[in-house]
Amino acid sequence: MGVTASGKSRLAAQLARARLDAELVSIDSMAVYRGMDIGTAKPSPEERAALRYHLIDLVEPDEEFTLRQFQVAAKEALAGIEARSHRALLVGGTALYLRAVVDELELPGRWPQLSAQLEREADGPGGVAALHERLAALDPAAASRMTASNRRRVVRAMEVTLGSGRPFSSFGPGLDVHGSSPVRLVGLPFDPKATDRAIAERFVALLDAGLLDEVRRLAVRPAGLSRTARQALGYRELLAHVEDGLALDRAVDEAVRRTRSFARRQWAWFRRDPRIHWLDPSGELLPQLLEHWDEAVHEGRARTAVVGDLG
Repeated sequence: MGVTASGKSRLAAQLARARLDAELVSIDSMAVYRGMDIGTAKPSPEERAALRYHLIDLVEPDEEFTLRQFQVAAKEALAGIEARSHRALLVGGTALYLRAVVDELELPGRWPQLSAQLEREADGPGGVAALHERLAALDPAAASRMTASNRRRVVRAMEVTLGSGRPFSSFGPGLDVHGSSPVRLVGLPFDPKATDRAIAERFVALLDAGLLDEVRRLAVRPAGLSRTARQALGYRELLAHVEDGLALDRAVDEAVRRTRSFARRQWAWFRRDPRIHWLDPSGELLPQLLEHWDEAVHEGRARTAVVGDLG
């Protein structure tokens, strides 16, 4: 794994061409949406004809697609690859989706009505802090793992605790714990200056490829876009231009700024994982990645190798 715009998709495709038993599995929360092609940098039709990809174009962009649904789809894809005596190369996505697949996280259910009620409580003065106090009484371990101001995590923890009748902390040891895994994790090191430059250049290239027209088509869909799809990097800002009249240059600047901020959050996440084998940026990357792939195959422990930008 590595931050967004790290060049992982190209590198993964090169590996798949060199190792014919490799099938690519997209671990990307936005590539699951049909019609969101340019901004998510999906492989072209020619690339998808030449190499086998999974977990792309699973649902319409107006549908909500949960982490649990993605985990189920990923398990099915991996089982199919294994049945063909091939191996999976996981690439792209978001960090949580990757952990859900790699570490087979036990994921709690959803209780929409309860969640809506908790969101209304959080809207009130001091609402999030009050919910955190309730969480501390019900599940001290979970409360200690999050700040009282982290609305999203506090509301979700309360939803699970109340809805399931189980403490939120009982659903696994938490994301800060990195246990053994059958997956070989390979990372691309983070260079802040190079990443900032690559992000800006890539967004210009996406616009040249027709991203704005793609956003316009999505904006006029009768069914609209789901809440999750609307938050995708680049799409949210261009939707503000198309729907709300935000100046295009301001929308582009905000998209680049937000993507750069996201890359730094990704790096903060990745560098905590002691299982990652980091490639040496001073050398050729493909030979290093192929060596990791072949070692994983030889060991027989790892059924998959992973490289990704998770964005």
